[in-house]
Amino acid sequence: MKPRILVVEDEHAIRLALSGLLKREGYEVALAEDGEKALEALEAQVFDLVLTDLALGRGADGMAVLERAKELCPETSVVMITAHGSEKIAVEAMKAGAEDYIPKPFDNDEIRVVVKRALDRHRLEREHRLLLERVQRETGFENIIGTSAGMRSVYETIQKVAETDLTVLIRGESGTGKELVAQAIHNTSARKNRPFIAVNCAAINRELVESELFGHEKSAFTGADKRREGRFELADGGTIFLDEIGDMAADTQAKVLRVLQERKFERVGGDEAVEVDVRVVAATHRNLEEEVKEGRFREDLYYRLKVVQIDLPPLRERREDLPALCERFLTQVAERLSRERKALSPSAMSRLMQHSWPGNVRELANVLEQAAVLSSGSEIEEADLQLGPAGSAPGVVDEAAFVPGVPFSDVKKQMVERFERDFLLNALRRNEGNVSQTAREIGMVRQSLQQKIRELDLRSEQWSADDSTKGDPS
Repeated sequence: MKPRILVVEDEHAIRLALSGLLKREGYEVALAEDGEKALEALEAQVFDLVLTDLALGRGADGMAVLERAKELCPETSVVMITAHGSEKIAVEAMKAGAEDYIPKPFDNDEIRVVVKRALDRHRLEREHRLLLERVQRETGFENIIGTSAGMRSVYETIQKVAETDLTVLIRGESGTGKELVAQAIHNTSARKNRPFIAVNCAAINRELVESELFGHEKSAFTGADKRREGRFELADGGTIFLDEIGDMAADTQAKVLRVLQERKFERVGGDEAVEVDVRVVAATHRNLEEEVKEGRFREDLYYRLKVVQIDLPPLRERREDLPALCERFLTQVAERLSRERKALSPSAMSRLMQHSWPGNVRELANVLEQAAVLSSGSEIEEADLQLGPAGSAPGVVDEAAFVPGVPFSDVKKQMVERFERDFLLNALRRNEGNVSQTAREIGMVRQSLQQKIRELDLRSEQWSADDSTKGDPS
């Protein structure tokens, strides 16, 4: 991709001269005639470099442009253009994050050198960050914890399929670590040095999902002011992870099926076929067989995805892995907060072993982080754990359910409703009442979660002391 540069200059002749020079050097250039236009451009897209005059005619000045550029994308390089006598201000701009400055009058060679140097530094920093991220993901299973029989089966399957290009479907409840498994497949494959692109299909606006996946052409829809590459193009040569694919709309399913079959697609608003070499790993918490029967999921896509299936066990079915998971999470919290690592008291560990973990590993991480921060001693006690009722382990049914003469269907309905209430309340509390965030975490469509909240008559005061939904009204 061509480096993208935003030129902010209020003098028309200089603005056009800089644009022509940079375009001849092979850069993609956008222009802004004042600070306000520059701020609008920064909100609309990401630039590799901003070349801005320090003193602009009206509105925001060059310092404001610098601050906003760094706020929106810290990796963006900013070079200031300064008038004679304003070098002192330029030095202040450097302290505030500017890459360099060029005093007026300048010549073309000076612009070329400064811009190239800034972009080279930007590229190296980005490559360094991506390398660190890949190293942190590791190339094995070190981020997936557990030695239970269910997890050993997962490891064996990963090792068998990693060196192939077979499509993999990962199934498991929300919070079980499906993305970690997808990363392990990618990082142990021949594609490990190519991109790993994760897409949460449930979190993308349905009107924009095709643009996100396949990109769009300029003017394809309102606001599409330039061509944009989609996630499949960005993943070319690597792996694309389609999380919660069971929530994908039917028309988008058809286009994903075509990519799997033909390895090509068209951008939104375009008719030119784009070919890609991408491995697809998908995941869902839904029962896709039931979704197919109900007509909500394409049968042909289901079988294309299910070439290899990996079933992730919920945490309640691998309780023997709890001590190792607790060890990892408490160590991570201590390192992140630069604090001494806290241990779990025997009573706290016993309480964790009894809990049903409806939110799985994600819930465990949240509970331990909260306890590590809020507990006052060097050891986390049972009272420090923010969990549901102690008797919530699976398979433990309230004795009141065995009242003679009560039909099985009635008892089942009561137990399901109780589970739904506890599960949703815990999820809403974890997300401080934010309905959209909760829906994404538990793999539900936002509207479905809102309907379930109404059905169960859940009230905000049950999950939030200040009756707040954090700006996300339900």
